[in-house]
Amino acid sequence: MAVPDFKDYKPLSLDSVAKRLATYPGVQERLGGKPESWTVREVGDGNLNFVYIVTGPDGSLCAKQALPYVRLVGESWPLPLSRSFYEHAALVRQDKANGSVPEIFNYDGPQALIVMENLSPHVIWRKALINREQHDVAAKMVGEFAAECHFRTSDLALSAETKKAEIAMFAGNTALCKITEDLVFTDPYYDHPMNSWTSPELDETVRAVQGDPQWKAAVQELKFIFLTRTEAMLHGDLHTGSIMVHKNEDGTEDIRIIDPEFAFYGPMGFDCGALIGNLLLNLFAQDGYPGRACVYQDWLLEQIENFCHAYASRFSELWRTERTGDAYARSLFEDQNHTDASEIALTNFLHRVEMDSLGFAGAKMTRRIIGLAGVADLQGIADPATRAACERRALALARMMVVERVELGSLGRTLEHAERILKDVK
Repeated sequence: MAVPDFKDYKPLSLDSVAKRLATYPGVQERLGGKPESWTVREVGDGNLNFVYIVTGPDGSLCAKQALPYVRLVGESWPLPLSRSFYEHAALVRQDKANGSVPEIFNYDGPQALIVMENLSPHVIWRKALINREQHDVAAKMVGEFAAECHFRTSDLALSAETKKAEIAMFAGNTALCKITEDLVFTDPYYDHPMNSWTSPELDETVRAVQGDPQWKAAVQELKFIFLTRTEAMLHGDLHTGSIMVHKNEDGTEDIRIIDPEFAFYGPMGFDCGALIGNLLLNLFAQDGYPGRACVYQDWLLEQIENFCHAYASRFSELWRTERTGDAYARSLFEDQNHTDASEIALTNFLHRVEMDSLGFAGAKMTRRIIGLAGVADLQGIADPATRAACERRALALARMMVVERVELGSLGRTLEHAERILKDVK
């Protein structure tokens, strides 16, 4: 696979979507009718791309096209169209590793365009969380998704030769990685012009963060891990806005993971930390909304535990059944009746991922409160003073997770501290 040539790239508009899609094999049969009868609406609420939903008499689909700049900022921040290539490559691999991603119908590389399944009536999990809806299997399913994708793209399952080829293939996604490197690990910790927070209510707290040498040193340790540890193919942006949920009439749920354009080879704990951090942000934001928050907060704490338990449980199953790569070779353990040593190695491996996850979660929380592009969970709190109070409590835990993650030692102790912080203001 090679990054396509974008010399003939043309951005879509509401008027041109139907005509373009009609040229792709199978689209007209899938939608039915004539292209001029299709309805097109633009639904993208993200920071980078255009997303269109196209509906015909027989069905619908989703068309996602990359723009040559960051949509949130505008043309002053150019961004390569190649991110669509890496997103498609990641979706193909995630589908093979787990299957909880949208079905791809067409990929037009030179147009940076992916035509895929329209996930309807699914909703973004972040929106469901803000509305205090309970999707009880989402956390478990995402934990299993992450574990399967991480394990099956790592040296635990792949030969060193195959793994290195995969690293090389994703190594070109540097622009998206650079966004993470700056927005998560650098910009919030000094007076960067793109930072944004609840001002003036949070000004003093932000000055304290930016003047904290321990916090800066610890977050740079995490950045170094992010830059150098190529453990597995990551989603790269696994937060509650990249997960879609739907509860069927029979009570079953369908969970899908979308938007892996930040995919690259990095530390497993970064994906886990991204989701944990975003769930914790929703946890602290709940006090800013009307009604009794504590019951939903208890449920959220359970979901964080469910995610981590599902990840560790599924990862452990794969360690015992699919460990065919060059790392932790079975010839050194099980084949010599040293299964106990293999289990010790597994425990140590998962503990390191857990410690990394805590640190990355804290870094993600800090970035969403101080840096560019906050989260709707907090930004939806109308009263600035109330919002700042929620953010201040979230930052208190975030510092602990970044600076004291080794001392915390586990997710369980971290969640105990989260509960304590919440109870202090009840």
